[in-house]
Amino acid sequence: MSSPALRLIVGLGNPGSDYSETRHNAGFWFCERLARELGVSFSRESRYHGLVAKTKADGRDLWLLMPQTFMNRSGQSVQALAHFFRIAPTEMLVAHDELDIPPGRLRLKFGGGLGGHNGLKDIASHLGTQDYWRLRIGIGHPGDKNDVVNYVLKPPRKEETCEIDAALDRALAAWPLLAKGDFNAATQRINSKPAAKKEEA
Repeated sequence: MSSPALRLIVGLGNPGSDYSETRHNAGFWFCERLARELGVSFSRESRYHGLVAKTKADGRDLWLLMPQTFMNRSGQSVQALAHFFRIAPTEMLVAHDELDIPPGRLRLKFGGGLGGHNGLKDIASHLGTQDYWRLRIGIGHPGDKNDVVNYVLKPPRKEETCEIDAALDRALAAWPLLAKGDFNAATQRINSKPAAKKEEA
């Protein structure tokens, strides 16, 4: 059975300049880059509690959403837009930071567990299902679960930023596959390990 085409791309993060460079905003970074790639800009839509952009993908309307509700209330924004435009959870892709993946790596997956991510938990709670696409953007783990909150709310180190940027570039390169609903090919491209860097002589 083939998956429905995507109609909504959600980037997760926290609003405001205090958070814009922090690891927890990796989903926003992807959404912002995708909007630039597609030549669209975001506008604040209070009824959807977020920043919204609209474009076309493969002949149909495609929405980009960055909730402005803070991470643990992301579902309020996602549900508001999805309900209004009758977008099913299976037609959504949620981009978010992922502690269990090292910087520079990505995972595209459908459904599954929530990994303790407060944004995903709130979305699943509002939608009543965990069955939506996720783009998991690796940010690495601090090594101690007690350090997680402090870790995700700090900017990545310089070398991590370079690796995350390269991963986001790879995700954008796979966008044409996602746009036409070729999830198998997109998953292979996004989930593949990046080529090792050659050592400088």
